[in-house]
Amino acid sequence: MGNIFSISLSLDPIITRCWDCATGQASYICNLEDNLHALQAEIAGLKELRSDLMSRVRIAEDEQQLKRLNQVEGCCSTHPSSSIKFGKQIAKKLQEVKDQKENGDFSDVASKPPLPSATERPSEPTVGLESNFNKVWSCLQKEQVGVSGIYGLGGVGKTTLLNQINNKFHDTTHDYHVIWAVASQDRPIERVQDQIAERIGLSNEGWKSKSLDEKAEDIFKRGLPLPTQENGSKVIFTTRRLDVCCQMQPNMDNNIRVECLPPGEAFKLFEEKVGSKTLRMHPDICKLAEAVVEECAGLPLALITIGRAMASKKSPREWEYAIEVLRQSAASVLLGVGKEMYPKLKFSYDCLPDERFRSCFLYCSLYSEDHHIVKDELVDCWIGEGLLDEHATLSSARNQGHFIIGSLIDACLLEKGHYNYGVKMHDVIRDMTLWIAGESEKEKFFVKSGVQLKEQPNAKKWEEVTRMSLMDNQIENLTKILECPNLQTLFLGRNDLKVIMDDFFNSLPMLRVLDLSYNKHLKELPVGIAKLVSLEHLNLLGTGIRKLPVELKALAKLKYLNLEWTVI
Repeated sequence: MGNIFSISLSLDPIITRCWDCATGQASYICNLEDNLHALQAEIAGLKELRSDLMSRVRIAEDEQQLKRLNQVEGCCSTHPSSSIKFGKQIAKKLQEVKDQKENGDFSDVASKPPLPSATERPSEPTVGLESNFNKVWSCLQKEQVGVSGIYGLGGVGKTTLLNQINNKFHDTTHDYHVIWAVASQDRPIERVQDQIAERIGLSNEGWKSKSLDEKAEDIFKRGLPLPTQENGSKVIFTTRRLDVCCQMQPNMDNNIRVECLPPGEAFKLFEEKVGSKTLRMHPDICKLAEAVVEECAGLPLALITIGRAMASKKSPREWEYAIEVLRQSAASVLLGVGKEMYPKLKFSYDCLPDERFRSCFLYCSLYSEDHHIVKDELVDCWIGEGLLDEHATLSSARNQGHFIIGSLIDACLLEKGHYNYGVKMHDVIRDMTLWIAGESEKEKFFVKSGVQLKEQPNAKKWEEVTRMSLMDNQIENLTKILECPNLQTLFLGRNDLKVIMDDFFNSLPMLRVLDLSYNKHLKELPVGIAKLVSLEHLNLLGTGIRKLPVELKALAKLKYLNLEWTVI
């Protein structure tokens, strides 16, 4: 009694499939060596193709400002864990290589990247600018308004307001492409054109050789017409001067004046920077703080910088002294930002811990207006100048330099740059700093950076100059001896230097820091560099230097030599 279940199954198909599988696996092993040789030959040919391709890609990216296509990206290989698996992969890769060589179409290696509508700019929460923001934004919405100006005193918050407008475009949906450019009295129109060209993808090797008119024509053709009601283009700008506003936009209804803050909002901003805890340290401090705010006359920059300086002052006597200093430096009514205002801003400079901090701060004014200063480069210059303490290690010295930078940022004398590795200086603070250096008995600066110089400048009393900056110009040749026996720092970076005559350095016995960076046409150093017997810091970053002269061995004190991005 039971159930009997029978099944008939032919074994022939199973045996056949097993045999096919075994012989197939064996073929991967047997043909492994032949496939490897074939793959190596195919890869060699593909590498040649890739080398030619990447050369074209580099030209497209570096010179034409284009972005490579996805199909240009290469493929990667893997590491097998067994001979059978490896054999399969080799055979597969061999076929892929053949297919890629036969089917790859690289007639186009790059395309223009899409133009972002707006680039977000750093901007902190503000006090008292809300109504001005609404006025500016409302004005931009009017179809009949093509040009608008924002004007007011230096340090009153014009750039902060424009940053907020820019970021409003960044955060909302719209049809505009926003282009940010910096213009100033010592920044020629060509620099503005270059900023616009870089933003819209026109900047390349050929751009630099074009005339002003040719550059203007290229920008116009690219789709940046003069503002009209028909094309909807807009221009908004900031200036300290009313007459500039009138020239750009005669209808004053379309220009917005940014006023100094009224007392209530001024005190609110000051309290934010000084800290409510400090104001409550003593019953008298709050009343004294009102007097300090009154002396700042509602200027946001003064409120911020002096507020930071007073954040650590905990006794009424310290506050009374601050009021006394501020009242001696300027009238109670703010007529303009100039020598009347600088002493007020200088109070924050005077409150720095010691002379070392103050010297490091003054050094920052050697850089061009609105220049993004790389922290590490700045600290290395301070070390070369001997502005920092003596340290057992380079790392320790650099740590002190970054500590000083942090303190200057905390005091609102420096601002954080777009990225964490850089800082910048507000233009009013920079003007004040140059004024301090000009009034100093021991610090004599000669700063002509970013003013489109094409040859060596002339100056009176060269013998008094201790630091000189000619960076960001178009100087091609240095053919006159620089008679500066007390010069310690010389910035010549970002020029078009081609020739430095042998005797140029003859009268610079005290020079400690020499920056020649980003002079890509400078192919060699003069033998006269041996005369720089005090030189400690030599920056050749991004130059065309191909070899160093043997005379360099005479520089016994040289501690820093930057050869990054050179062919040496």
